[in-house]
Order: sequence, then structure tokens, then C-alpha cells
Amino acid sequence: MELKFILESLLFSAQKPLSPAELREVFANAAAEEDADATVKSLKKVKEAELVAALEQLTQEHAAAGRSYRLACVAGAWQFVTQPDYAPWLKALVGVKARPPRLSQPALETLAIIAYRQPITRAEVEQIRGVNVDGTMQTLLERGLVESTGRADVVGRPSLYGTTPLFLEYFGLASLEGLPAADELRKIIVEKPPAPVTADAGLATPPPDQLQVAEGSVPATGSAPPTN
Repeated sequence: MELKFILESLLFSAQKPLSPAELREVFANAAAEEDADATVKSLKKVKEAELVAALEQLTQEHAAAGRSYRLACVAGAWQFVTQPDYAPWLKALVGVKARPPRLSQPALETLAIIAYRQPITRAEVEQIRGVNVDGTMQTLLERGLVESTGRADVVGRPSLYGTTPLFLEYFGLASLEGLPAADELRKIIVEKPPAPVTADAGLATPPPDQLQVAEGSVPATGSAPPTN
């Protein structure tokens, strides 16, 4: 029994897209059953690379067959989807799922900057766009297309932002590698604020008595401010 046909049966029966990790778990669970035969047990530790190779082969075979459906990988998970040409009849059968309003042009521009330059701070996005993006960022966060991924190692420790799996699903991408080429957007130079001054590995900034007058405007402890 070929691996690709086992995967085909699983994806046809699944109620949701399945990732390679989830498929591996299915194979492991099947092998753990008491009545599992030798073939089932032999696939207990099937490698993820083998699954992906079989799935890609299935994708090519279904595309070559010209069927009304195809195998697609979206946000790292695999599922069978119908071809767009059959949408009118499917709408009549199952209805139309309500979708959120389309993104505005400013939101799309901001989202594109984040997608190609992530992880990126809000200030860096504003440098590239040349406008304030507070409202736009809030919209993208509420829609689940963007999320905070950590803190930048600069003064103030601003949040870093990146895209989410829902972003990939929204645009029908298997991964970020599927983004169209946008070399010019990636090449835009963004000025970053200086990193915080650190006096000790355990301190974010040095205590006041360790700041040198020559390096800033704060006088050393116990000294008076300069007079004219």
C-alpha cells in the first residue's frame, strides 16, 4: 500500500487541514492499535520529509488529471480544495461564508512591509511608509494577521511584529517563501535607534553613578552641574 494513497484517504476524510506533524501523529496512533498489522506498524515512525514528498507527488498527479479539486498546502497544512471554476454551484449548495471586510489600501501596504521586513517595529514601518500607522496596526492585530513576536534590542525595547499563520491562510500561501519577489521593499534602509547602554550583563542600563559626564548630560554623583 503506497504512502501517498494512505495520505489521500486521510485528507479526504479530515474535517480540517492537516500538517505533516499531525499526519505523523495519525500514523503513530494507528500503529499503536492492538490489531495493527505489519504494514501499519512499519509506518509508525514515517519521517516528515517522506510525508511531504508523497504529498507533493499527489499534488502533481491531481493537477495533471485536471479534476474539479486539487491538493493544496496553506499555512503549512494540507487539504483538498475545489477549483475556483466550480464556485457558482458550490455557493448554491453550501451558501457563502461571511468574510471580514476587505483590507484597505493603507492596511495592505502596512501588511506588505511587515511581511517582507519582519520582525519589524512600528516605528520602522512608519519610516518606510512615511505616515503614522497606529490605527492600521490595530486593525491588523485585531484581524489576527499580525502579532507581537518579541522586543527589539534598542532603547525603549519596542515591540517587534510579524505575520501569523492566518496571514498565510488569508493569502493562500504555504509559507513566507511563497511571497512574490519584492527586492526593492527589502532593500529600503531603516535607521534603527541605538541599543541601550549596558554596564553589566544583568542590567538593562547602567546606574546613574556609573554614567560618565563626557558621554551624556547627566553629571556624576555628588558633582554640581556646570555653570557659566
